[in-house]
Amino acid sequence: MTLGYHENFPKQVHRVEGYNTNLTAKQLQEKILRTLRDANYKEFCFEEITTPTIPDGLVIIEFGLADGQSFSYLDEVTLETAVDNLSKEVKTLDFFCVIRYYKGEGDKKTPLKFDYYMLRTLYSKCALELQVYHERGPRYVSPEDLTDFLFSQINANQTRKVLKRVTSDSI
Repeated sequence: MTLGYHENFPKQVHRVEGYNTNLTAKQLQEKILRTLRDANYKEFCFEEITTPTIPDGLVIIEFGLADGQSFSYLDEVTLETAVDNLSKEVKTLDFFCVIRYYKGEGDKKTPLKFDYYMLRTLYSKCALELQVYHERGPRYVSPEDLTDFLFSQINANQTRKVLKRVTSDSI
C-alpha cells in the first residue's frame, strides 16, 4: 500500500498544467492536501467553477487520496496520515475527484450525472505539474475548468501566490 500513489494512473491524460512555486515540495504537498480536504463536500455555484450549463445549478466536489489501487476519502484522518508521511522523497500525489451536479436549491436539489476525474501532482524543485484524466461523465466542468478552480483555491487567502502558471497544454 502506497499512500498517495495510484498504481494504475492512466498514461494518456486530458490536460497538463505546469506551475512555479516558492514553497518546498513538502510544504506544497501539505497545502494541496489541506486545500482539497477543505473543498470536500462544499457546495459551489456553477459560476464559481465554470460557465453555467445548468440553470440554478450546484456543484459538490469530493476528493480522495490514492492508496495503491484504490482511493480513500480525503477526510481529517486521511489528511493527517498523509501529512505525517510526507517527506522529501514524495514526488507524486494522486487524487480521485468526483464532481456532483444538482439542479435546484436546498432540500429540492435534483441530482444529475457526475464527472469522475483522476489527478496526478508531480513535484520537483520549485515546480509542480498537474495532470488531469477525465474518466467518465458529461464534462459540465472541463479539465481546464478543474485546473483553473484548483489553482484559484490553492492561491486563495494567501499574502503571496503559492502557484504561478507557466504552461498550459491540452492533450
